[in-house]
This record gives sequence, structure tokens and C-alpha cells, in this order.
Amino acid sequence: MTKTVLGAPLAGWAMPLAQVPDAVFAGGMMGTGIAIDPVADVLHAPCDATVASVHAARHAVALTTDDGAELLLHIGIDSVAMGGDGFEALVEPGTRVAKGTPLIRFDLDLLARRASATATPILVVGDGFVATPLETGRMVAVGDAVLTIAPIAAGAPPAPPAPATAGQWEALTVALPHGLHARPAARIAAAVRGRDARVTLVCGDARASALSMTGLLGLGAVHGARVAIEAAGPDADLAAAAIVAILTATTEPDSAPPAPPARPRVAVAALEPGVVAGVGAVPGVAIGTVRWLRATEMVAPLGSGDVATERAALATGLARLQQALDGGHGVMAAHRAMLDDPDLLLALETAVGDGHGAAQAALSVTRAQAATLAASPDARLAERGDDLRDIGQRLAHAVLGTTPPAFAVADDAVLLADDLLPSQLAALEGTPAGIAVVRGGPTSHVAIMAAARGIPMVVALGAGVTDLTDGATLIVDGDAGTVHPNPDAAAQARARSRIAIAAEAIAAARAGADGRPATTRDGRKVAVCVNLGDATEAAAAVADGAEGCGLLRTELLFLDRPTPPTRDEQAATYRAIATAMAGRPLTIRLLDIGGDKPAPYLSIPAEENPALGLRGIRVSLAHPDVLEAQVAAILDASDAGPCRIMVPMVASLAEITAVRDVVDRLCGDRAISVGAMVETPAAAIGADLISEACDFLSIGTNDLTQYALAMDRGNAAVAGGIDGLHPAVLRLVAATCEGAAARGVPVGVCGGMAADPLAAPILVGLGVTSLSVPPSRVAATRALVAGLSHAQARAHAQAAQRLASAAEVRALARTFASGDAA
Repeated sequence: MTKTVLGAPLAGWAMPLAQVPDAVFAGGMMGTGIAIDPVADVLHAPCDATVASVHAARHAVALTTDDGAELLLHIGIDSVAMGGDGFEALVEPGTRVAKGTPLIRFDLDLLARRASATATPILVVGDGFVATPLETGRMVAVGDAVLTIAPIAAGAPPAPPAPATAGQWEALTVALPHGLHARPAARIAAAVRGRDARVTLVCGDARASALSMTGLLGLGAVHGARVAIEAAGPDADLAAAAIVAILTATTEPDSAPPAPPARPRVAVAALEPGVVAGVGAVPGVAIGTVRWLRATEMVAPLGSGDVATERAALATGLARLQQALDGGHGVMAAHRAMLDDPDLLLALETAVGDGHGAAQAALSVTRAQAATLAASPDARLAERGDDLRDIGQRLAHAVLGTTPPAFAVADDAVLLADDLLPSQLAALEGTPAGIAVVRGGPTSHVAIMAAARGIPMVVALGAGVTDLTDGATLIVDGDAGTVHPNPDAAAQARARSRIAIAAEAIAAARAGADGRPATTRDGRKVAVCVNLGDATEAAAAVADGAEGCGLLRTELLFLDRPTPPTRDEQAATYRAIATAMAGRPLTIRLLDIGGDKPAPYLSIPAEENPALGLRGIRVSLAHPDVLEAQVAAILDASDAGPCRIMVPMVASLAEITAVRDVVDRLCGDRAISVGAMVETPAAAIGADLISEACDFLSIGTNDLTQYALAMDRGNAAVAGGIDGLHPAVLRLVAATCEGAAARGVPVGVCGGMAADPLAAPILVGLGVTSLSVPPSRVAATRALVAGLSHAQARAHAQAAQRLASAAEVRALARTFASGDAA
């Protein structure tokens, strides 16, 4: 028996036909074969053949092999409803084609948005041949062997078309919304098969046996066409009546509910022996020798016992610390603002009045307030407790006129600490290769500082590293969120190789940062932007190729002060950053605080669950004077460069519309873009609605993840399960991109996932068009984008959504990153 080997007509993921999300295809009603989920946009001939027909919608082509086998290649599921949009037929019926000849070119992105699935069945249809799939569940390239076909052992020959003298039914008008395409053709063949009847359909000059899928598709029986039925044999009337019912139906019900796509199987590799899991705070890999920073609790002297003397000492200490912090940026500016908190100052004065020494008061008051913050259900607020402890120690030293002991660290060392304060990192003599912390959180200020300096960091490691001693070798993997104590030579070599490859890619990205947009290797533009807190970070980010600022946090201007910043004060700050961005767009997030944040002038009452209360844009809408001043300041600053307004924590169209109304009233003849942050499941699912009033959307993956998974980042009992690569979160990202695409609105990501090298390819594959990352990650992210194939990223993202856990997605992402899935 002669076998014909069919090559893959598309590059993509080969799957069993049973996994196609359509009951007619998956159930074999149309024929046997396989399907391919494409990553490319051209359909090729799988073997030498003759083109039997090209469907009027150009989404399907029928071929006849030299042995007489009939093949059907059907691009996507329900793609006939696209009416030919995005499809270009490259051949005509009767054309002789060789294996590999391009048959149809199609718009893969349009197919993904408008078809119910992109899976492309490759079928042997009709009688006389059997198809045997080869290996599936893998990526295939065009021409890879995927299917064999062979003639069935000799038996009764297939019935020929009914002769012209057969019974003639009255011609009917095709009522099917999309005409006679693959699914109704399969039903017609099934209705005739098994009956003692020979049936031919006639449309114009074309004739086809009812048992021939390729013949039926070649009739060109579009909606409204006239079709005659010729039938002969004892069951002719029954067969013809069934066909009439199919062709005159105004809907196309499936014979069974569509089968859900089968879930890919991904083995989650266990951690290597000795590897300790934590939480990745800053991406990257480092290797070095352990240098412990073992902090001791500062103990202050009792003081003089004289209230007046201690009050003077407190005033002197406050003045010294304020002077030291004046002019600082980022975290230091936040600490300077916290010193002006009237509640803190009152508590310090009260403690001194109660007989405490000034230094004692500085420590006891800040530790008590830090403990209160640490108990907050809001993770970001809980992590601010470290800032208060830090300020307390700084103030105590300022009162006493002392300085913390110096701590030197070599550039080939890994800093290991039980906890780490911002001032401790800022005061280090030297820059460590990496940082590992027993406690801590990924959104703490010290993590933000480490990210700004590009130091790989893993936090929340627990007791697994407490027994390490100075001088031990430690690998820090911020990508995986692990550390590897005392690795063997092979593990060290792998780590050093990863570091070297990453450094080469970053250097190449920096060398190519000449104003050109970041582009995948198959030509898809993915803007790489920077998240900023102040103007000092902007210049370096621009030099590394940042195409704009995707997130400017404005909270530091508003927090820890008795009155809100004025319009002019805000405008000056925004204008300085816009100037530093040198004509690149600056996206300014409106005030994003809540009742759990120290902003006394807003008079927001304490709430039992601040994360679900008055926060984000709800606060600004409740205080229109604050909203209007900030909007006006952003408009004022737009004379220094293009600015965009981003609205935080949007959950409904009404909220973004209310902000739009304010912008429209204040902008005059100045044009400015307004967009929404997608941080709630409601915004993700309703992205098509919110997009009505938006020029762009930006996904805040940190909050979206904790809201989607109902896990508080500040709760140690569940923090280990919080991972933005959870399939549920990925599906929300996909829903956001799909909803926004329906309105032509671009979607970016400014949350932590944008900087995660395992997550970024999936985000790009889901349809995200911009990634906004910390300054130190700009060059690395540009390098990552340049190495991606968008088509492969898209297939990777689809596979990731079908997995069951974040661990499985990360395992798949590591395989993809290694190139095994390319």
C-alpha cells in the first residue's frame, strides 16, 4: 500500500484533531487528520496536488493528490464569518501545486480577534483513504512530516454522482448565513452516508456528489445561491429532505457542544537540591560570596530627664535630618516628606513631654507607628513600616550627633540580610552583585531602590538561608525568585553563562538605542517605556532607549504633608520630568492613595478593608478640588513635552467618563490623551466598555493579580501563591487586550510583570503593545523584545492560558526562554 507523507502547511503547534474547539471537526465528521495552531501567516501545500476549489471566503482550500485523495485545509474555526477579510488566495481552482507552494496568505492577528479559534484542521475527506497522524503536541515548521495517507483496501467502489436522469428536486435558495462551507458540507455528507441513495448537488454549472467534501466546497454555493438536488435510489427522498433542511436553515447549530481545548501537559520541574525559593523582587542573575549585614536594634540613652533640654535636642535632630534629606529624590524625598507628618511630630513632642529622651522618643514612636502599618491589610502600606523604622534610627542618630557604622561590600559579593532598610542600602560602601533578604517584600522601598540600581534581588527567603556564613557562594536568581547556596561548579558555570549572555544583549540594545522603536524580529513594534518617580531617573532611561514614561507616580507629592501640593508646585515637578524625557510621551498617573495612607487634608476615615474601599480615582472624584488642581497642573506641564493622564483603579465607564469631563472642561485648545489603569477584574472584563472613553489602557499587574486571586501581598500566609503568571491573570490580560482591540485602543503594562523576562513574551503574545519597566530594566527589555518572534510569542501565550497553575506557566516560560519552543 503506497503511503503519502503530508508536510505541515503551517508553522505552529501541532495538535490532535480531538483538541480542536469545534464538535464537527473534533468529532471527525469532516474527515480525519490533525490541526495546527499557527504562528505564521501563509498556508502552504502539504504535498504535490491539484487545487480542487478555494472557498469564496478564501479561508479554506481543497486539494486532490496525485493518488486521488481529497484534502481540506481550513484556516481557523468559524473563520467563514469573516467574509474573506484578511485572507488572500494565492492560487485558483485547477492550479497544479508542488509541496510547499503558498496557497493562502492571511492576517493572523485579525483571525485571532474575529474567529472563535485559530486552530487550522488539515483533513483527508471523502472515502477511499485513511489518514494517520504522526507526532503531535509539538511545534512544527512548514514541511515537517505531520500526517500519512494511504488508500483503503480495495472494496466496493464509491458511488458516482447521480445521473442526470435521477429524481430532480425543485431548486432551493441557500439560507445559511455563510453559505455552504465546511461545517454544513460535513453534515450533508453525514446525512447521505449510510443511506441507499446517490445524491448530486448542482449550483450553476458546477456539480458535486453529496459525499465529496471538496466537491461541495467547490460549488461556490454562497448565501442566496440557487442549488438543485438530484437524487436516485430507495432512500433518495430521505437524503434529499435532510439536505434541504441543512441548506435552508437560517442558523448553524452544532451537533454537540464545542469541546474545550485540551490542556497542554507541562512538567513542573522540582527545585534543584539545595535551591531555596523566595519571591523575586528585581530580575536578573548574580553570583558571589555571602556578606551578611546583621543589623542590631539601636539602643538610645535615657536622656537628661529635663523636658526642655530634650525638646531642644529633638528640634536639633529634626533640623539635622531634614537638612540631610533636603534635595533628595525618590525614597529619600519620601522620607523627607514623612518628617513633616503632623501626627508624627505630635507623637514625638508628646513622648518627650512624658519624660522620654529625644533619641528614645524617636525610636519608640516610629517603631510603634511602624507596627501599626505592618498590621495593615494593604501590602504596600505594610511595607512602608520599614521606612518609619528607618526614619526613627536616622532621627535618633541626628539627635545624638552620631552616624551609623559604615558597611563595605565588594562588587563580587551577595548582600544577605534578615531585613534591609532603605538607608542601609543607600549607605553601603560599594555595590553588591546581588541581594538576598530573609524577610521583606517585592514592592518595598528598598526593592524599588535595588531595581533602580539594577541589582538582582530575592526576598522572603525564610529560614532556608539563615545558616549561611560569610564567604559562602550564593547564586541569586531574581527571574525565578530563588537562591542557590553553595552551588557546584556546573551550576556556577550556568549562572555565569546566563549573566554573560544577558550582558551582551543589553550592550547591543544600548548600542542600538538611537531613537528607533523596539521591534520583534518579525517586525512587530513593542514600545519599551520607563516607570519613574522623579526627574533624576529619566536621563539614563532615555539613554538606554526608553520610548517614553509609561508610569509617573505622583503620590510622593501628596503624602506626609498637612496640605495638598499647589497647582504650580505640581506643574513644576511634572514639567521638569517632561523636559528630561526630551519630547517622549510622559504618562502621569493621577493621585493613587486611599484612607490607609497619611494624607490628613483629605479627611478620609479609616476603613476595615482599605484595599476595597475609598482608593485610587474614587478618592479624587470625592475631592474634586484635588482632582482639578492635578489635571490643571498636568495640562500646564504639557508645554514642556507630550503628557498623558492615566486614571488609577478604574472599575467602571462612569469613573473614566467623570475624569474625561473634568479634562475636557479644563483643557481649552490643548489636546491631551486620557487612559485608564486596569487593576481590577471588572476593568479587565469590561475593557471594551471602558475603552469607549479612553485613548489607551495600562494594566497594573500587581494589583490585578492580588484582586484576581483574592490574595493579599502583605499576608505571609498566602504571599507565596501570588504570581501574575497564574492562568486566571493571563486570561484577564487577554480579555483586556481583546476588549480594547475592538475599540482600536492600545494596551500597555506598567506593573511588575512587564519587567519579568519570563512574563514579557507572554504579554506580547497576548496583544500588549508597550511594556513600562524600572529604569534599570529598559535596555534588558529592549534586548528581550528584539529577540522575540511575535508569532511564536502568540502561540506561547495561547498555550500558557490553557495551563492549570502559575508553576506550570513558569515551567513553560523557561522552556520558551531557553529556545526549545522556538
